[in-house]
Amino acid sequence: MPGGISDLDKNRALAQWLEWQLRQVRGRIRELEIKEQQEQRRREQAHAALRWKIQPQRSSSAALVHRGDCALYPAQGGFLDREEAAIALAEPDIEPCQICRPETGLVGG
Repeated sequence: MPGGISDLDKNRALAQWLEWQLRQVRGRIRELEIKEQQEQRRREQAHAALRWKIQPQRSSSAALVHRGDCALYPAQGGFLDREEAAIALAEPDIEPCQICRPETGLVGG
């Protein structure tokens, strides 16, 4: 075909375009995966804020109750529900964390 584009050149151009499209789609997938991971972390943090945890007693200090999302005691498990946290705070040898103030999450529960 004189002066025209050969089938081979057309297919090479198509392959380049499809490869570009595939790179675009893979980039979008990476963006969505990051967004999904961030959303999962936000959900976990919100859920942790509705729970409590106990930091064991140290030699010279009382055991402390923390909100589930308190960074001063980053426990990954052993969370308490509202009733358990209220019971723990009523114990004489357990005190509330002065930073996250876990008792505020128990008011009106």
